[in-house]
Amino acid sequence: MIRSLRTAATGMYAQEMVVDVISNNLANLNTTGFKKSKVEFQDLLYQTIQNPGASTNGSAAPTSEIQIGHGTKPVSVLKIFSQGDVSPTDNPLDLAIDGEGFFKVQMPDGRITYTRDGTFKISADGRLVTSDGYVLDPEISLPENTTGVNISSEGVISAQVVGETEPEVLGQIELAKFVNPAGLKNIGRNLFEETGASGAPQYGTPDSDGFGRVLQGYIETSNVDVVQEMVNMIVAQRAYEINSKAIKTSEEMLTMANNLKR
Repeated sequence: MIRSLRTAATGMYAQEMVVDVISNNLANLNTTGFKKSKVEFQDLLYQTIQNPGASTNGSAAPTSEIQIGHGTKPVSVLKIFSQGDVSPTDNPLDLAIDGEGFFKVQMPDGRITYTRDGTFKISADGRLVTSDGYVLDPEISLPENTTGVNISSEGVISAQVVGETEPEVLGQIELAKFVNPAGLKNIGRNLFEETGASGAPQYGTPDSDGFGRVLQGYIETSNVDVVQEMVNMIVAQRAYEINSKAIKTSEEMLTMANNLKR
């Protein structure tokens, strides 16, 4: 019975983690470029009470084994990088990636991080930056008296400047992609960092070699499916409930065993 208490407790802990992840998915339903996660589990060690074919007294050997499991444990919280829907905004600095690429963002300490959030702004010195002020890499600076910005699907940025008849080409966006994007590390603020699991970034231009094309005036919405998350939450709630009942049943059986001598 003591074993069942601990086994059921691992089940309750597992379902708590499932609900934690679902809650984070739902909380970020309206977060631009957010990628949902799911928890993956493995069963724990098994105690073998009887091996098949092992006779203890010289009689016929059993044909099946007796193994009792000890519950479950979480092994990963997998990020799912499926494409989110793209939504029009009519803001020329809003960009969405239709494909596998990531925007490159330079942090204040010089590190390069990666994001699917293309809601860029103009800083006081004319550079394209994220909502938190981190600079798009490579840097793009808009000249003074810019009246319009055009960004092609290949990421070529050009500006219409007062007094000029032809648009001025300012540069080209560079994207990154990874062999295993699920191995990227979330660092908050819609940013990811490369890890050993993600592999080294590969750099390229939009709309080439599978990096995805850039869509100006659109944002990529979260890939969270509300209905699926609600279904998952109900399943987790029921699993938590039945594990708690297993603990209660084990405790009642222990009480009955303790009362046998009364």
